[in-house]
Amino acid sequence: MSGIEGKVVAVTGAGSGIGEATALLLAERGARLVLGARRTERLADLAARIEKAGGTAVQLRTDVTRSEDLRALVALAGERFGRLDVLVANAGVGTISPLDDLRVEEWDRMIDVNIKGVLHGIAAALPVFRAQGSGHFVTVASTAAFRVAPAMAVYSGTKVAVRAICEGLRQEAGDALRVTTVSPGVVATGFAEASTNPGVRARITEMRDRIAIPPEAIARAVAFAVEQPESVDVNEIVVRPTAQG
Repeated sequence: MSGIEGKVVAVTGAGSGIGEATALLLAERGARLVLGARRTERLADLAARIEKAGGTAVQLRTDVTRSEDLRALVALAGERFGRLDVLVANAGVGTISPLDDLRVEEWDRMIDVNIKGVLHGIAAALPVFRAQGSGHFVTVASTAAFRVAPAMAVYSGTKVAVRAICEGLRQEAGDALRVTTVSPGVVATGFAEASTNPGVRARITEMRDRIAIPPEAIARAVAFAVEQPESVDVNEIVVRPTAQG
């Protein structure tokens, strides 16, 4: 048996990209999945694929900007499986653009999803993990937390905040809870399409098509952290294309 077999894992942003790949890999390795995302048709399809392959998955429409949605997702894990072992906070948006574009609503959305969404997950799962005496937070950040580039100031700011929050959580977690931050570089997802600035979108798309790694590479990093013995806490993993500067 692997260190993943039988664990109950909730994944936000599970409808596509890194979240979907992570759910599929963990299910393949024996985890029981609790899937959350806004697009219910994608969730239903993913759950059906996991079940068809012999795995176990339940689903719930989840908007991470709503704290009650995260509480409901964590509650679903308890109702169906009696516990929650891992929360993978993967939901995020990257509507990147130069500050001169003054896309204030997009800035607000990134803050709400990327920062508040992580905090809502912590607020929902932390009491459950404390009561159980075990639990694992796995949060997807970005290499943008380490390096700021033009047009990415606000996005980078949200990911810097996520790293700081997760480090603070790690320090407060004590000897029973684990905290892991996974920071992907350029990944072959729909990230580029989120930008409403045509020039930025074209530039990010070109870089993705040239050097991106598949979402499965990030899923393997998540699985590596999850499968470790309870006494081993892998705190931070950075996964980027070899060609990424």
